[in-house]
Amino acid sequence: MSHIAKTRLTQAQLDAHWMAYSGNRQFKADPRLIVSAEGKYYTDLDGRKIFDGLSGLWTCGLGHSVPAINEAVANQVKTLDYSPAFQYGHEKSFELAEKITQFMPKELNRVFFTGSGSESVDTALKIARAYWRKKGKGTKVKFIGRAKGYHGASVSGFSVGGIPANRLLYGQGLESYHLPHTQVPGTEFTKGMAEQGKERAEDLLNLIAMHDASNIAAVIVEPMSGSAGVIVPPQGYLQRLREICDQHDILLIFDEVITGFGRMGAKTGAEAFGVTPDVITLAKQVTNGVIPMGAAVFKQEIYDTFMDNGGADYMLEVPHGYTYSAHPIACAAGLASLEEIKQQNLIERVKEMSPTWENCVHQLKDVSPIITDIRNYGFAAGITIAPVDNEPSKRPFQIAMSMWDKGYYVRYGADTIQLAPPFTTEKSEMDSMINALGDSIKELT
Repeated sequence: MSHIAKTRLTQAQLDAHWMAYSGNRQFKADPRLIVSAEGKYYTDLDGRKIFDGLSGLWTCGLGHSVPAINEAVANQVKTLDYSPAFQYGHEKSFELAEKITQFMPKELNRVFFTGSGSESVDTALKIARAYWRKKGKGTKVKFIGRAKGYHGASVSGFSVGGIPANRLLYGQGLESYHLPHTQVPGTEFTKGMAEQGKERAEDLLNLIAMHDASNIAAVIVEPMSGSAGVIVPPQGYLQRLREICDQHDILLIFDEVITGFGRMGAKTGAEAFGVTPDVITLAKQVTNGVIPMGAAVFKQEIYDTFMDNGGADYMLEVPHGYTYSAHPIACAAGLASLEEIKQQNLIERVKEMSPTWENCVHQLKDVSPIITDIRNYGFAAGITIAPVDNEPSKRPFQIAMSMWDKGYYVRYGADTIQLAPPFTTEKSEMDSMINALGDSIKELT
């Protein structure tokens, strides 16, 4: 189906926008334009309803155009549209910070606001380095990420990230090293957490032996890797990482930009998997995607280290921040979003409905031989598609385009199809999307 005849944009307008993480040439030849959104559905330029099978970009678990968030944002725009982020404050930032701590492990209770997940990761890494300098251990500057990890698009993010396509163009980043991913042979089509794979945490000991703990500031991992295709941690894996970091005086950072605030059927991935890191990075669901916002949440001991060694009380303890840190409108959206999650018991609903989602997704196992793996946890699933013509991304792209034409938005990335339905998705909607996905895959074979 071609959509270019319908577009109201001029060619000059199409040409002017260099789109993020997009095949610009293909898109501009056949634009897929969204004009509105409400509930669990987008509306495209043709007036078709499109089921939002990825909750925006893992952002909109509450669905779209939520009245309580809309009202909060509208009122804030009329009251205080912007407040200087440095040296002055506004009430809602402190209210939201305290609200966020209610969703965090109790040890993590100091919130630093950013404008995105990428900025949250950058903040966590910078403060990790600064923390060790304050502790008199200034050689601890290296980072350890993980293969297939995604930590945003900044220089620090691609450095600790482990998706090759996101790194190859850019050359040298921060000094970082990478653990292997946890997809091991024999775990294909596992429902939830696999029993095999915990041993891959032991590779951290090899990296420590090679580079010495005195030079390593932090290990950063996603509790569940989202952008690489929903890679669920094996049983005991995250616990072992925690043990090793404790033994060698290394900070453990969980990138929870995707897993925070309900997607796992828990407040955080840390809660879902029973492991408490030293730092958690957040974004996306904190405002339900309505306004850009992120945060890095730290253990109090990290915060206190800066306060206790900050010099005169008018001096900056940490010379770091962003023009849009704790933006008033974003704070209003965040307060309304988190209250809506709480009032609607949506975390509990995701937990209760996750087995239904799991069974629904795994029905695809025998649909086609090109499906080589299915993974799931909470309201997330990743489906690996066998490559064709030595092009791993070709079939996922074709499947996603077929799904769009059928009225479903899903994400294609590398060799995977990724799904993350809104928290209020009903079984009938799950079935409908998965049936359509099965048809789109069968069309290729």
